[in-house]
Amino acid sequence: MDNPVEEHVEENSPAALSPALSPVAVPVGTPLDWPIVDSDGTLLFASGTILATPNERDFLFGNFHPQRGDLLDSTVQPPSETAQPGDSSSPLTLRDMHLEIGALIGMRSQVGSGAPMHPCRIIGFAPNHALFVTPPLHGGRMLPLGLGENVEIVAIASHAVFRFVCTVEAICRAPFDYVVLSRPDMVRRLRERKSIRVRAHLAVRFGLGETGETYEGLGRAKGISALGMSLTASWTLGAVGERLRVAFRLKSADLDTEIVTSAIIRNVQKGSGPGEPSHHGLEFDRLDAAQQMAMKVYVFDRQDDVLYWSHGLK
Repeated sequence: MDNPVEEHVEENSPAALSPALSPVAVPVGTPLDWPIVDSDGTLLFASGTILATPNERDFLFGNFHPQRGDLLDSTVQPPSETAQPGDSSSPLTLRDMHLEIGALIGMRSQVGSGAPMHPCRIIGFAPNHALFVTPPLHGGRMLPLGLGENVEIVAIASHAVFRFVCTVEAICRAPFDYVVLSRPDMVRRLRERKSIRVRAHLAVRFGLGETGETYEGLGRAKGISALGMSLTASWTLGAVGERLRVAFRLKSADLDTEIVTSAIIRNVQKGSGPGEPSHHGLEFDRLDAAQQMAMKVYVFDRQDDVLYWSHGLK
């Protein structure tokens, strides 16, 4: 790594004993000895994480309020990412998830958990908390499901992401195709975050400005969510708040969609030296319903290749 390694702050220094962090207290190029959290307890960097460049550290302090997670009082520690197995006093329920009719969910058989998630939608709730969902599709056909089969569900609600298990109670053909799932069981809150970002390797054509018919260059999306992407280019494409035009194709066995839209630059990490690429956090500005569905399907299909969860666009 070309970046110089900065010295660690002495363990007995005042800065090391205070939860609040300053830039000088955060090393670049060496593993963190403690986790870094935001002011609300949200984990930003786990212990052992290496901040590669000063630009990355500047971005950290420019967008968050970093604190040492190991020095926060236990009363303000964030809840665990998942419900603890031994915590049966207040198990999460369907009501706690705040799911809505029309919400997109991912479904797969609990047998062979390495299978991809298949998208479907919630179309209703029963008084006993059973779920009515559209049939998950694979290759344009309904995914084979068996009565009594346990399925795993990932649901992205308004303020959190949940994983739970249901049993297939009925497969109905009239008045239209739908599936009845049992009351959610083993509900786990995965993250109190806004969106999931998965790894990607997509060629992205970009154009400067909000209007225009041509594209000025080619970049690479290394991470993508239903809301935006992390775009790497050989030069800095603009400042925070400026817009780009982007075009890329989402392809898989069941998906082939061309996405053409505009995006707002939410952050920029410039190359550390001549010839070094710059990284841009983009938020998609205008996606129609079909494009939104394609983005969500792409992300759901890669649930097991999560890059990170973001509270915004990083």
